[in-house]
Amino acid sequence: MTSFSPPVFTLPAAPVTRPDLKGTFGMVGSTHWIATASAQAVLERGGNAFDAAVAGAFVLHVVEPHLNGPGGDMTGVFVTADAPSAPRVLVGQGPAPAGATIEHYRAEGLDLVPGSGALAAAVPGSVDAWLLLLRDHGTWDLGDVLAYAIGYARDGHPLLARVSSTISLVADLFRDHWPTSAARWLPDGEVPAPGTVVTDPEYADLLDAVVAAGSTAETREEAIDLARAAWRERVGTAVEEFVRTPHRHADGGDHAGVMTAADVAGFEASYEDATTVTFRGYTVAKTGAWGQGPALLATLKILEGFDDAALDPSTELGAHTILEAQKLALADRDVWYGDPAADDVPLTYLLSEDYAARRRAVITDAASREVRPGEVPGHPTPPVPPLRTEYATSAPAGSLPGAPTGGAAAGVGEPTVPVSTSSTREPVVEPVETPDHTGATRGDTCHIDVVDRWGNMVSATPSGGWLQSSPTVPGLGFCLGTRLQMTWLDEASPSALVPGRRPRTTLTPTLVLRDGEPVIALGSPGGDQQDQWQLLFLLRVLVGGYTPQQAIDAPALHTTSFPGSFWPRTWTPGGAVVEDRLGDDVIAALVRRGHVVTRAGDWALGRLSAVTRDPATGLLGAAANPRGAQGYAAGR
Repeated sequence: MTSFSPPVFTLPAAPVTRPDLKGTFGMVGSTHWIATASAQAVLERGGNAFDAAVAGAFVLHVVEPHLNGPGGDMTGVFVTADAPSAPRVLVGQGPAPAGATIEHYRAEGLDLVPGSGALAAAVPGSVDAWLLLLRDHGTWDLGDVLAYAIGYARDGHPLLARVSSTISLVADLFRDHWPTSAARWLPDGEVPAPGTVVTDPEYADLLDAVVAAGSTAETREEAIDLARAAWRERVGTAVEEFVRTPHRHADGGDHAGVMTAADVAGFEASYEDATTVTFRGYTVAKTGAWGQGPALLATLKILEGFDDAALDPSTELGAHTILEAQKLALADRDVWYGDPAADDVPLTYLLSEDYAARRRAVITDAASREVRPGEVPGHPTPPVPPLRTEYATSAPAGSLPGAPTGGAAAGVGEPTVPVSTSSTREPVVEPVETPDHTGATRGDTCHIDVVDRWGNMVSATPSGGWLQSSPTVPGLGFCLGTRLQMTWLDEASPSALVPGRRPRTTLTPTLVLRDGEPVIALGSPGGDQQDQWQLLFLLRVLVGGYTPQQAIDAPALHTTSFPGSFWPRTWTPGGAVVEDRLGDDVIAALVRRGHVVTRAGDWALGRLSAVTRDPATGLLGAAANPRGAQGYAAGR
């Protein structure tokens, strides 16, 4: 990584909120200290980065249930010590069920896939993906890896204040419409207070049964495959039986789900080669166009043609240039990206030097308030998604928690910046993860990064299946996710709802390589903002010479000038959300350029974590986000 060059980038603030950890043994960064500690414990006992990541991920299911769950999804990007120059993607994104057709949803009176309820659920993919990674690249037995999560589920863990506040916001929904969730999260009818030791015995029993399913196997790999089969059978049967009963969805109506046991049984996680571009001598690895990851790559290629001084997010010029480049890349994402198993996404062209130069030329000194996808020779341009600045449902007043006009329902979305009272994309001015004034709350995401002393490195973003996303499934102890809300009920869209097709997920971990060796793994929760916040980190570290912790601490910003990926899928033309620490002068200058600026507070945007590796010395590092006082890094 580069050394710091003061004349080019704004000096980083001093001191950092937390130290840049350094060591040679192993490093972990994640969005919850218990998950970080559990993963580090695996490293201390001789496990590798993959053993540690899987252990930490299952703990995240337990300790951050408002941010992810076993019924959700995940994506990961990793390299092994044996093949350090070949980044691979772990695909834990399940597809739409066989019954999830546009015709069926329209027959239900819907014009959007709801943001909560079983109709929004893709086939659960997270657990099978983690078990696949453990089978192929880990070293530990499954029971030892899952012991941490089973222990916290059975014996309890202290409830986060944010979990308690999330439950309080959806308590009436649970009591009135989702009785299984009320039984799970409202013991004695009351919201558990922060710090209460809570358990999930059903989930602990399920994990015990999954481990036991492999007890007759002759090899470790066979045991894990038997466990995967047991998971699919138990989960599929329970889900099919439960979702047959109509229940409240985000649109204010009651609908039955369409997922069956056959849908669950038919999904197996997989691997694929990462999509990569080069930037300033580094190789950046992301998912394919079934995720939003290539939008970060496209933004980097657009920005690569500017001088370093135009890439500093802490300046007027840098912030403006970054926001405008992101708008162009996200416009292409929303028009061109989709599951490549079903559509021919012209990704090579969209990430090419020539195309980046053409897109770069579109940027002016003034903020754009348009959605401007580019043209691809030989390909008709798909339609731009509907551009709504607000969205009202047909639900009567009071039928959804805190939504006076039937606006935002509990459990929708993923971004850490909540929607305002009008259900527009303009955020309120409260800190990250604070619910909006309507009482609506959004789900979010987790993240974990691990590097070990052998050179294995993994970055993964689990999400979905938030406690507020759909009713708790009896016998499982968790609920389904809502990733199908990222699809459109429009046959012409590359992201159309189609049975068997993956929704275009926002989950987007990142791996950075230099000279064929991994040097950084990073990621963040935040829905559409995930890659936007990671971009700031990459620019500050790779160009500005910041340390990882300096980059995580630095003031953040992002654009909202595109249709959101989450229900109700609205946008703010020219919208830019900034942390106040960006400074009054820079913020005022952005307004003069035409940006519609929302101040989010001093410490509101971004929840990044990262681990690093210096191939020349073997020195490892880690850094974590101070916002929310929840994420943590550990290592030695």
